[in-house]
Amino acid sequence: MNLYKNVSEIEAVVSGFESCETSKEAFSHRSHLTVAVWYLVNLNQDEAKKSLRAGLLRFLDHHGVGREKYNETLTRFWLECVRGSMNGLSGNPGLLETTNAVIETLANSRLPLEYYSADRLWSEEARAGWIQPDLKDF
Repeated sequence: MNLYKNVSEIEAVVSGFESCETSKEAFSHRSHLTVAVWYLVNLNQDEAKKSLRAGLLRFLDHHGVGREKYNETLTRFWLECVRGSMNGLSGNPGLLETTNAVIETLANSRLPLEYYSADRLWSEEARAGWIQPDLKDF
C-alpha cells in the first residue's frame, strides 16, 4: 500500500486537486480519500461537504468530463466513511497519521457496492442527491 511519508505529499495532492493541475487519470481513490481527510481536518462537516462537491465539479469541468459523472450519494458516502474512520482513531493523531490510517481502512474502492446495488448507486437520483442504501444499512 502506498502511504504518505510526510505532510507535504498530502498538501501536494490537495493543491493539485484544487488547482486542477492533477490529471484526471492521476486522481485516484487514494487521492479522493486524501482530499476528504484534508477537508474534514480543516473545515466543519458541512463546509467539507460543500468544498468537496464544488472541488469535484470544478475538477470535472476543467478536465472536460461531463458533470453527469458526479455522484452526490457516492461523495457523501465516502465523506461519511472517512469521518467515521477518523473518529475511530485513538489519541490525537496528526494529519499524516490520520490520512494514512484512513487510506489503510478504506482502501477498497468497491465498498459502496456492499451497501448499494449498482443500479441504485449509478441512478440519476443518486447522482443528484443523497439516497439510502438498498443492500444494508449505512
